[in-house]
Amino acid sequence: MYPAAFSLHPELDATALAAFAAALESGDLAGLPPARAAEVEAVRDVAVFSRGKVAGTGGDLLDAALWRHTGPEPRPVVVMPASWTQLGWVLYAVQASVFAARGYDVLAYTARGFAASEGQVDAAGPLDVADGSRALDHLLERTAGPVTRVGILGHSYGSGIALLVAAHDSRVDAVAALSAWGDLGEVFYENSTTRASAVQALYAAAARARLSRRTERVLENVLAGRETGETLRWAEQRSPLSHVKELNRRHVPVFLSHAWHETLFPVNQTLETFNELTGPKRLDLSLGDHAGPEATGLLGLPNRIWTDAHRWFDHHLRDIGNGIADEGQVLAEVMWSRTLEPHPTWHALTRRTRRLHLTGGGELADLPEPGWTAGVVCGVDTPARVADALVRSGYAELAGRPKVYPTGDIDRAVAAVWASAPARETTRLRGTPRLRVTYRAANPGSSFVAYLLDLAPDGSARLVSHAPYSDLGSAPDSLISADLDLQATAYDVPPGHRVMLVVTGRDPFYGDANLPRATLAFTSPDPTPSYLDLPLA
Repeated sequence: MYPAAFSLHPELDATALAAFAAALESGDLAGLPPARAAEVEAVRDVAVFSRGKVAGTGGDLLDAALWRHTGPEPRPVVVMPASWTQLGWVLYAVQASVFAARGYDVLAYTARGFAASEGQVDAAGPLDVADGSRALDHLLERTAGPVTRVGILGHSYGSGIALLVAAHDSRVDAVAALSAWGDLGEVFYENSTTRASAVQALYAAAARARLSRRTERVLENVLAGRETGETLRWAEQRSPLSHVKELNRRHVPVFLSHAWHETLFPVNQTLETFNELTGPKRLDLSLGDHAGPEATGLLGLPNRIWTDAHRWFDHHLRDIGNGIADEGQVLAEVMWSRTLEPHPTWHALTRRTRRLHLTGGGELADLPEPGWTAGVVCGVDTPARVADALVRSGYAELAGRPKVYPTGDIDRAVAAVWASAPARETTRLRGTPRLRVTYRAANPGSSFVAYLLDLAPDGSARLVSHAPYSDLGSAPDSLISADLDLQATAYDVPPGHRVMLVVTGRDPFYGDANLPRATLAFTSPDPTPSYLDLPLA
């Protein structure tokens, strides 16, 4: 499904980053844009840059780069584990230089099994956690003066490693985890549904890496639908959510960033981790998809997320009163106005909930209506799908070109559709939409995907949120009540638009537990009525 050169960072210019890193080492600025050349000069004026190796766990050497000041002044340090990419530490060449120019000593390194680092990919397992501490040892041994405080920053794959290292290494004083994951089990399975495209993308992006046999077997098992229990136990150890208590015990300040329409690491599992944290914390939520909101910053362009990551470390590692501690725990970018809304906590986003009931006439109504049935034929693709291309679709959103859904082309024989009355004023959705729906499946094993859409008067729609659901244990012909959270959102539905709910039996993004041409019969009996809860500002 994915080419061997598939990247989780499609917009990054690897050549430009490599040229920047080469200029850091040689001082030759020829060919660099003026802004990048100025950054190289700025950091070389105050710090010494060198490439080298970190002695990782078991003697495996990890490819690394060091930005080091020679003066004896006390200073903070930052460790930066790299992403799930063959770019390795070069991904951070620009941003590490920014840290160094601001007075930090920095070590960026390539995770084991990728690019020029030895060993095999442990997928943020114990070896990667130990490697992070070894990298910190390496940096501390080479810092000329006293070290005041320690930060660790990771992007994508590196974000999980950063959180896990911070949980297990008491020397870490603050964390920044960008495009982070919290629960790896939910990255693989969402509401018991295999997130097949996400796992295929991880596999494809590691085509040139050296996966450990255990890591490879886990990815194969997820795609094959076997040994789920073993996979979840493996994932639990690698999930920051499982280690939140260690972070909370020391009140480690944690900065997280994420995208609303993230297809690789769904937003709710990161949100759950954020809500479990009890120390200083901040969550930045943006338009786009995995790694996209931070991409311009990696290339050295203005980027609010990277700016706030620097501010976070400046405040918690250098005691700079830059105001970030007073701006609220959550900064939410609203679709599609791109308005930035600060909130004191996550729960403050939602002021009230409006319940709309699913009816037999295809309406989302204020009152329940029992006794109807809406059949969905399984195994057929529809225009309603999560994304045309994992990760890449989110870059189109960032560019102001969100996917348009032609709702008139959705076959009502293979999808159940409900819509609200037109909104009289802007409907400000803020928080986590929730769906309860009752259905009957003739066969054991069933699944569906629910999409929440913003329906314009011309029949076109845009995706607000979605979620899959699978029931794998009910007896044939059982009446199943499915309760599920759709992915959290901050979305303004304009006046005259409708909220539309579409439910289908198949989306190529997910695994499919239905038998071919099976039918799901949705209904709303009195004891378990079907409804949609909308979170409102």
